[in-house]
Amino acid sequence: MNPARLTSSAPVLLVRDVVAAANHYRDVLGFSYDRFWGEPPNFVILRRDGLHLMLSQAPHGTTLTPHWQVNRGIWNVYFWVDDVDALFAEFTQRGAKIDYGLGNKPYNVREFGIQDLDGHDIAFGQPR
Repeated sequence: MNPARLTSSAPVLLVRDVVAAANHYRDVLGFSYDRFWGEPPNFVILRRDGLHLMLSQAPHGTTLTPHWQVNRGIWNVYFWVDDVDALFAEFTQRGAKIDYGLGNKPYNVREFGIQDLDGHDIAFGQPR
């Protein structure tokens, strides 16, 4: 018998305002969504190019601490892409907050990072 296989993943980020965050990911990063869950809205599933990212609204007053504030240089989410230069140009044109610019890393990846509305660092890399 073959073991069960993992087929995809969907990272979850805690955000202060799920509607504002979802619209930022849509308008600036090219993600889409079909609906929100909760009343008032507190959860959404974003997608782009067959990948998913979930956003969940943190309880009011919760302190959100992006990973890079705990461990310097660590991302909250990392996406592998097939044309990092084109994606960097797209995000720059759309007004994304670039956390660190496009460059070749010593681990043989060309990558860049952005920060979302809640300070989460999202990286995009392409193996060289």
